[in-house]
Amino acid sequence: MNKVILITGASSGFGKAIAERLAAKGNIVYGTSRKEKEDKNIRFLVVDVRDRQTIDNAVNHIVEESGRIDVVVNNAGMGIGGSLELATNEEIELQMGTNFRGCVNVCQSVLPIMREQGGGQIINLSSIGGVMGLPYQGFYSASKFAIEGFTEALAAEVRGFGIKVSMVEPGDFATNFTARRVNSEATSKNASYSQSFARSLSIIEKEENGGLKPEILAKKIEKIINTRHPRLRYVVANLEQKLSVLLKRIIPGNWMVSILRNYYKV
Repeated sequence: MNKVILITGASSGFGKAIAERLAAKGNIVYGTSRKEKEDKNIRFLVVDVRDRQTIDNAVNHIVEESGRIDVVVNNAGMGIGGSLELATNEEIELQMGTNFRGCVNVCQSVLPIMREQGGGQIINLSSIGGVMGLPYQGFYSASKFAIEGFTEALAAEVRGFGIKVSMVEPGDFATNFTARRVNSEATSKNASYSQSFARSLSIIEKEENGGLKPEILAKKIEKIINTRHPRLRYVVANLEQKLSVLLKRIIPGNWMVSILRNYYKV
């Protein structure tokens, strides 16, 4: 049976690729965007994931129109580059509010629906940056680390209601995420950080622009949705990054910090 699927941040990048693939397979796909958008295959709703009321309005609309919500893909997110020391309160709130709190808001809104209908599936997008703290992307990593802990706890709490919960940890992908990253002006102008930040940012952008195609992630999401007993965690990345995740789990923490410092030329 075709599923009713809600995907946040579906107007570009991962969200767009996921929505298009799932809609092409005959599912009823609702996508969120902060601005009005029309698409012949995807039913777009105006939502700011930091605003709980807009989420509740969207969820209520979906249930009224389609009767249920089978799957939610929490994809909406953004990135801020810069030193942790110089991050402003506004930057921190934007980063954590969009990536982490936005995910929480959506989950809290859909969970009563899924409990009442006797099941559902939630897939939260984390990141390789949610497994290791990336220099000059510290609050991005913090937001994804938060999603990791939240998702593990959520999976335990709602399994008894027939709700399946997974998280996906993408590596570098060629999307518009790179172009849309907000970079700290204070870091770029700071004598202690500017040169190191510029070197690291150059490496980060090169890796992202040369990364995998978002359709690969979309295919994996489709597979997770169609898996009867999905795993809690999926790493979707090139071989080198998959190995780095494995390495993080087995070597001393200080060694990993040194590897990251050398790789990003900090």
